[in-house]
Order: sequence, then C-alpha cells, then structure tokens
Amino acid sequence: MAGKLYLCATPIGNLEDMTFRAVRVLKEVDLIAAEDTRNSIKLLNHFEITTKMTSYHEYNKYDKAAYLVEKILQGMNVALITDAGTPGISDPGEELVRQCLAAGISVTSLPGACACINGLIISGFPTGRFCFEAFLPHDKKEREAVLQDLKTETRTIILYEAPHRLKKTLELLKSVLGDRKISLCRELTKKYEERLSGTFEEMIAYHKDHEPRGEYVLVIEGRNREEMLREGQQEWASMSLEDHMNLYENQGMDRKAAMKEVAKDRGLSRRDVYQALLKR
Repeated sequence: MAGKLYLCATPIGNLEDMTFRAVRVLKEVDLIAAEDTRNSIKLLNHFEITTKMTSYHEYNKYDKAAYLVEKILQGMNVALITDAGTPGISDPGEELVRQCLAAGISVTSLPGACACINGLIISGFPTGRFCFEAFLPHDKKEREAVLQDLKTETRTIILYEAPHRLKKTLELLKSVLGDRKISLCRELTKKYEERLSGTFEEMIAYHKDHEPRGEYVLVIEGRNREEMLREGQQEWASMSLEDHMNLYENQGMDRKAAMKEVAKDRGLSRRDVYQALLKR
C-alpha cells in the first residue's frame, strides 16, 4: 500500500509553538523532507527526533518531488517541513503536494504556526475577507501587475518582506496604493516581537531613524467600497453614456454585458441605462 504525505507546521520563532502531534508524526514517519536540513536539524535535536532527513527546496523541487512521490507509492510515509511555519505557504511545498495528488497519494496537514495569519489577527484590520500575496515579485512587470490589482482590492492585504527591502517596499506601496493604514509585524512569536501601526507615510518616516530588523508581515487595509464607487461615478460622469458603452463593447462585450458594466460603474440600474440610451 502507498504511504502518505504529512505537511507538518513548525514554529516561526518560539519553539513552544510546536504541537505534540507534529513531534509524534515526525518521529513516526520514514523520512522528513526539509527545506534546509542544516536549519531543521536544530529543531529535530531539540525534540529528540532522529528520523532521517532529505533536502527539498526551491532549486530541486521538481525532480525531488518526483523522487518522493515514488518513495511514497512504494509505501514510505513522508513528512514535509519548511524552515519555519506551514509548508506550502509561499514555499516549494506546493509542488510536492501537486505531484502527490496527481499520483493519487493521500495528503494531510498538521496545523500550526503561520506568520501571515498571526500578523492578520493582531493587526486590528477586518479578518473576514483578506488576500495573501506573500513576497512581491522581483520581476518589474509582474510586480507592477500585482500592485495594480491591489490598488482596487477591498479585502485586507497581507504581504511578506525582508528587512533590507522594507523601506523601498513601503515607498512603492504608498506611490501605488495611496497613503493607507498599515500594520507592520516583525519577529512574530520571538523575544523581540513588535507591531507598529500607522500610515505608509508614518512608517516610512519612522524607518528613516530605525533600521528594519527581522522578517516582516505587512497587513494593509483594503479600499473602501463606497469611496471607490464615488470616485468611479465622478470619473464616468465626464463621459457620455454612448462612449461609456463603446468602452466595453470595444473590449469584446456584447451590448447586454456592456450595459450591465455601465450600470455598475454609474451606480444605476440596468433598466435606467437602457431607458437613457433609448431616449438618446
């Protein structure tokens, strides 16, 4: 019979956040796939876990995933751990999960620490709806595309950032998103855990005198729906109804679909738009 893949969350700072179940599973499985074995050996030694490890990281994730899938199909139980937190969240673990599921292998997760969730719940921003973007792309065009999407995002936004890029990222976010409120969380669960809150402008000013240290979780307020609607209505007010319709029809929409979008933009009913077009 085939084995199983266990996704085991590990502490993001405080070792006391390791669950009893994670310790037991890591002791019982046949093999542990770790993002950095040099880092993970410290964790395993602390909990007296002697299970054999193998490396699984961004630069070998495709070939190594295929190797691990083969081992699991032969009956081996494998646990996947990341350097810190939940595997599969902004790390190469998602590729192993994808290949396991494609091969019909059972995959289960052991809940535990996750920096993006920890940052969100202490931010004070709405938690019912949120989007997670992890690290902004290094590629300029990809980064600009993501930022343009976030510009109209109404959900709470969560990002990760390294200390040496924090200042530049804050300035970039302010230039694209406007001066929104932000919660900056660093060194979560560790001795020097800190949360700062304010606007982009205030955080930029603060870090002129305070050098960023530690890994950061950025939690940003989403756009206000009513404010967006008012801005949109002001924008469309300067455009004729026919031109507004042409804008969507030139994108390939049929007349009915274009009418629906025009009505939404202007805060009108579709019937109102239809009647206005008839009169003209």
